Amino acid sequence: MDSIWRMQVIRENASKRDVWKRKVEQVSEELDALRTAMERHGSRESKRAAEARDREELLGRADAGRRAKQEMDEESQVMGSVGRSKRYLEEMFESGTNILVNMAGNRERLKSAQKRALDVLNTVGLGESLLRLIERRQRMDMWTAYGGMIVITLVVCLCVWWFWF
Repeated sequence: MDSIWRMQVIRENASKRDVWKRKVEQVSEELDALRTAMERHGSRESKRAAEARDREELLGRADAGRRAKQEMDEESQVMGSVGRSKRYLEEMFESGTNILVNMAGNRERLKSAQKRALDVLNTVGLGESLLRLIERRQRMDMWTAYGGMIVITLVVCLCVWWFWF
């Protein structure tokens, strides 16, 4: 088949051959231009795709940065809360210590006042039943004081448990 075409081209006159040669050259140039345009278009598309991937990667990094910042802010808030809780506990402990010291001082004053009162009562000559009544009242006051100490200790322990856990 190829030889038939060659024979027909050879039979054609020179002017027609030149026309066909120009047409073939034009088609070849158009083909080259189309290939170049396709390559440019392909390179532009690959650049766009690469830019889109880079943009997505950068946006992903920004999201990771925001998440890290948010986590650090939350951690900072937790640390601030722990610091405030520690200060409150120290203040409560100091207050409890002062209360216990005051109660111990009051106990000593009450003991000395009781001794003086018993001495006065003995010198006045009050009866034994009144002395037993006073001793019973003293025991009740002692249990009340110890109960108050236990309640305060429980309140402090509950506060410590509440703020730490």
